[in-house]
Amino acid sequence: MRDRLDELGCDTVVVLVTFAEPGKLGAYTDRNRLPFAVLTDPSRDSYRAYGFGRGSIARVWGWRAARRYLHLVAAGQWRDLRAPSEDTLQLGGDMVVAADGTLAWGFWGEGPDDRPSVDDLIAAVEKAR
Repeated sequence: MRDRLDELGCDTVVVLVTFAEPGKLGAYTDRNRLPFAVLTDPSRDSYRAYGFGRGSIARVWGWRAARRYLHLVAAGQWRDLRAPSEDTLQLGGDMVVAADGTLAWGFWGEGPDDRPSVDDLIAAVEKAR
């Protein structure tokens, strides 16, 4: 996504907000090779402010998750699997905040695999400019 934003020639800032404890951020950013800023909100105030709820066990750990893990195992990537160390039921989403601080666009995920497309995010950024 960072490459796509760079192509727009805009000064958009991408920030990931996580509820991970600050001491875990270094390993998280290293493991995921994140090209943008990562902020932590262990109290989840921002999650509540944006209305991110909690997923059900069936939605988070149901058939979709099992299928994803089976694909990883079949692809020989089982060594990359780690036991969760955070709250797996906390839902997240994606927000585009305009330069004046108002929420220009939002996506509230219904599960860990529910994400908007990069095209949708780029269109929201363009519209917010």
